[in-house]
Amino acid sequence: MEGVAPPCLKIHGGLFMGEKWIYWLHELGQEDNNIVGKKCANLGELTKAGFRVPPGFALSVEAYKRFMDKTGVAERLQGYLKDFTADPDNMAHAMRFEEASRELRAIAESVSMPPDMEETVKTYYEALCKNAGCKELYVATRSAGPVSHPGQYETYLNVCGEEDVVKNIIKVWSSTLNTRSLIARARLGLSLYYDPIGVAVLTMVDAKAAGVIFTLNPVNGDTSKVAIEGSFGYGEAVVSGNVTPDRYLVDKVTLEIEEKVISDKGSEYVLNPDTREMEYRELPPEKRKAPCLEDREVIELTKIAKKVEAHFRCPQDIEYSISRTIPFPEGIFLVQARPESVWGKKKKESVLGKKTGFQLLLERATTPVKVRL
Repeated sequence: MEGVAPPCLKIHGGLFMGEKWIYWLHELGQEDNNIVGKKCANLGELTKAGFRVPPGFALSVEAYKRFMDKTGVAERLQGYLKDFTADPDNMAHAMRFEEASRELRAIAESVSMPPDMEETVKTYYEALCKNAGCKELYVATRSAGPVSHPGQYETYLNVCGEEDVVKNIIKVWSSTLNTRSLIARARLGLSLYYDPIGVAVLTMVDAKAAGVIFTLNPVNGDTSKVAIEGSFGYGEAVVSGNVTPDRYLVDKVTLEIEEKVISDKGSEYVLNPDTREMEYRELPPEKRKAPCLEDREVIELTKIAKKVEAHFRCPQDIEYSISRTIPFPEGIFLVQARPESVWGKKKKESVLGKKTGFQLLLERATTPVKVRL
């Protein structure tokens, strides 16, 4: 599925202004970070390296700029902010930023995408659907900034149909105008109306479980371990902290699951087929404290995470999703990979480097495995 080739995209007799602003993931790599944003560049790098990534395409930072300029949105935003004053460190001014955000986002979302851009996006989406063998494919529209700001911009899941794809790309662009982003830029003395980002349009995985992987122990920075968190449904429940996930700690050398913490997860983040909206649905009593991952899935995730870390040559923070319909292990997909942001920046001597493989095996053999339910 990852190998789909882009269709011929001649618009009005030629490519848009001689510049390419939309890419299939397999066309991208780490070197394209400033073109499409880190998330898109890393997903492209993973795809090219042979990891299982949901098929998709990316809109570049240039697409954001063109939308803002050609539609007149940038000028209208500047006009609104002409007389805006507020202190980002004064709590009494928080409401001013919230009101400004609502107005600015309404301006951005009130206009249509330029016709040639809309036509191109729809052509790519149509090709993605054709490759998947369906008429209207469910996708996610995800923000991708050239500089990582985890959680600052917005993601929209289970978007379906070409009109909604176009609409939600614009909503991702307008999320650069959310309250948090306005305050952050005000503190840095940057323009409040301008923060170009890329957008990833990624095929949805029909997730039975999802979560995050750290290729070290986030508690103490031990690089001989892989830490996995997961919950039922889509991974946003784990990333956002709205669900207490199951936790697994795995030894990198022996692939032994050293510790399991099976939580009362309470609910899962899923699509409501009637409203087509994402929602938290309460889990039945027998499923609340059931493991969301099988042991074989934990081990396979660990193997994949080790390969990702080796490819990028530094500790990684990875997001994964496991399909409920595609058999194991082909149903395991990676939807994000980025450098681990805390311990990975510290110069720590690897615990693994202090011990031989035999010493680690002996240590694991004499250490009880902790399982907490």
